[in-house]
Amino acid sequence: MKIIDFHTHIYPEKIAEKAVESVGEFYGIPMDGKGTAKALIEESRKCGITNHVVHSVAVTASRVEAINDYIASQCEEYSEFYGFGTMHADFENKIEEIERTRKMGLMGVKIHPDTQKFNMDDKRMYELYDYLRENKIPLLIHCGDYRYDFSHPRRLKKILHDFPGLVAIGAHFGGWSMCDYAYEYLENENCFVDTSSSYWMLGLKRARELIRLYGAERVVFGTDFPMWSVSEELKKFFDMELTDEENRLILCDNALRILNKEV
Repeated sequence: MKIIDFHTHIYPEKIAEKAVESVGEFYGIPMDGKGTAKALIEESRKCGITNHVVHSVAVTASRVEAINDYIASQCEEYSEFYGFGTMHADFENKIEEIERTRKMGLMGVKIHPDTQKFNMDDKRMYELYDYLRENKIPLLIHCGDYRYDFSHPRRLKKILHDFPGLVAIGAHFGGWSMCDYAYEYLENENCFVDTSSSYWMLGLKRARELIRLYGAERVVFGTDFPMWSVSEELKKFFDMELTDEENRLILCDNALRILNKEV
């Protein structure tokens, strides 16, 4: 069985150290990994993770194209990668850029409203969301930070209602530092959630409970590399002692369906 990590960040060698430090400062959490594609692959091959959805965040519109080019180049170099492009509310030609990323082989879009400093339901993003819905292109969204309102799960709920059929994944159980609160908004919505950056706050018992509340068919595995060690996050996942069927859905099948790959 494939094991697909649906949430990882990678950075070019020359800026990786600085980028990782910046992310650690934003969250106030010591970072684990080096943040490079090479480091991710080396650790993953040792622990049995077979594939990763990789992405990076454009904190300004001027960085969108360069980051998308970089992610595409790493997907060409490493067959284990599925690339997601970035987008920013201030970027003018959103549809043209996503069409360009598709031609380069990228498979989805990742946004991080808190670091990008725009509300996820900003109307400037609606043309993009409609395009993603029509073309069944998945959207991975960082969700839920008690310090900000940009990524509040109620905004994801609004997007889901405005764009029924959009393939959306709410990162961190839909609410990075407010997972239980997020469930109140997303319980009955048509979206996925990922498990990344959750065990440190929830603990394994509550994480397992949330998986079963959402239903394993709505959950994908993620590590949030380089914030955490991919091997340690995988071990914690197995320590929850889910059923074989739940493991298969979360580690592999749900991700393949989202990516329009054969299960």
